[in-house]
Amino acid sequence: MMRAPAFWADPDSLRARLLAPLGTLYGAVTLSRMAQPGGRAGVPVICVGNPTLGGAGKTPVAIALLRHIAAAGGRPFALLRGHGGTATTPLLVDPATHDAGHVGDEALLLARVAPTVIAGSDRLAGARLAVARGASHIVMDDGFQNPTLHKDAAVLVVDGGFGIGNGRVFPAGPLRAPLAPQLARCDALLVVGDGPAGDRLATAGAGVPVLRGALVPDPAAVAALRGRPLHAFAGIGRPEKFFAMLRALGLDVAATTAFADHHPYRIAEIADLARGAAAAGAHLITTEKDLVRLGAAPFAEVRSTIAALPVTLDTAADGLQDLVRQAEARHRQPE
Repeated sequence: MMRAPAFWADPDSLRARLLAPLGTLYGAVTLSRMAQPGGRAGVPVICVGNPTLGGAGKTPVAIALLRHIAAAGGRPFALLRGHGGTATTPLLVDPATHDAGHVGDEALLLARVAPTVIAGSDRLAGARLAVARGASHIVMDDGFQNPTLHKDAAVLVVDGGFGIGNGRVFPAGPLRAPLAPQLARCDALLVVGDGPAGDRLATAGAGVPVLRGALVPDPAAVAALRGRPLHAFAGIGRPEKFFAMLRALGLDVAATTAFADHHPYRIAEIADLARGAAAAGAHLITTEKDLVRLGAAPFAEVRSTIAALPVTLDTAADGLQDLVRQAEARHRQPE
């Protein structure tokens, strides 16, 4: 997976202007695909997507929805492509036998919450497998722009610190398609974290309900890290966001190493990080999403020396309840 180029955050970038015609074509193709009707699953489908490429916090939002539906007595299944994994045909995720190389890192995180997680590129087939296995609801992690499966409700997630970057469509910017048509197809916009970019987006009169949320680190994990020099590494959409979180918590971040989103770690890379941290008297720290990518046997020894910082989404429960109610109501409507 690529790392976001710096010019995606610069509205006056010459490179962005030169690439804008390609962005126009890419966006038109994406919108054309999104307009195609999708197959129906047989249960309410709620999609957690984002209008941009790169991480915005979708998986914590999906986890919050799964927990909310389960607490209300439902049996929600998670459905996702499994980025970074090799699964194509829908696969029932088993954390005891599958690693991130098979099903992707997000699937392993979702498996901690959902009774069943299904990974694979054929989302319609995955949804039908979920129904056959007894799902009451399906929560999609990503796939908003994928037309194959009909969504009964959708929330778009954006990072408050980054927003929509320079506001241009890939490759000129981070948007997957022009923003307004994407917002017209969603039921809520969830801004995760603070920042002027997110504030501008939230107040721009998008025409959809705007929810606010924050990723809250586990207090016990933070306390255990205090007073220890840390070498932080991450292969997520915006590694610098993770590093900034650690510093904002008052932790001693002695060094950082950034990788591309969903980076498939090699044992030599992790061994080098471990040796460097040990030589500097520092401790390795990463995200939960990165740590699950180190679950394969070759990483067993070094993995025990790496700490992770768990986070949960803090957002108004009313917004999630409304989203689920909308999905259920629309699912009951005749086609």
